[in-house]
Order: sequence, then C-alpha cells, then structure tokens
Amino acid sequence: MEKFRVQHDKVGQKFFIDFGDNTEALMAYTEVNNVMDLHHTYVPEEHRSEGIAEQLAHAAFEFARRNEMKIIPSCPYVRDKFLKQHPEYMDVVTHEF
Repeated sequence: MEKFRVQHDKVGQKFFIDFGDNTEALMAYTEVNNVMDLHHTYVPEEHRSEGIAEQLAHAAFEFARRNEMKIIPSCPYVRDKFLKQHPEYMDVVTHEF
C-alpha cells in the first residue's frame, strides 16, 4: 500500500515525494528520444526502510510503460535491487546500456 503520493516533474525530470517538511525523496532521470535514464535515487535518512525508493521506481516504470518508453537502469538501486525483485519490468528496460 502506498504511504505517500508520488508526483512527476517532467521539466525537472524526476519522480518525487514531498514530505511536507522541506524534504523530498526523488528518482531523477534524463529523457532522450523516448528513453529514460534513471540515474539517481535519494530518500532522506528518516524515511529509509519504508519502501519509498520502491514506490518511486514503480511510478517511473509504470509511466514508461504507459508512454511506450524504455528505461536505462543506471541507478544502482534500480539496476541491482529493484529489477531483481521486479523482473516483470524487464520488458521496459533497454539493453543498449
């Protein structure tokens, strides 16, 4: 169950959760030619171990799937943890990285 609402800032190229206390968790990307390079994930220390990074990654992959985009999993969290736990998203991953 989602604890916080993930927002998408297309101009800022990030998926984020605003905690309302001047802190946010984010998954940053760079998009070129319908390919999103997920390159950075950050969750404030006080919100770690709450599934926040996973929630951000789900939002990014679902957005890519809905928009027929591909993802480059440059971020170590996405590449080494999220995709291993969620192989159902491998169809969205481009193998050109």
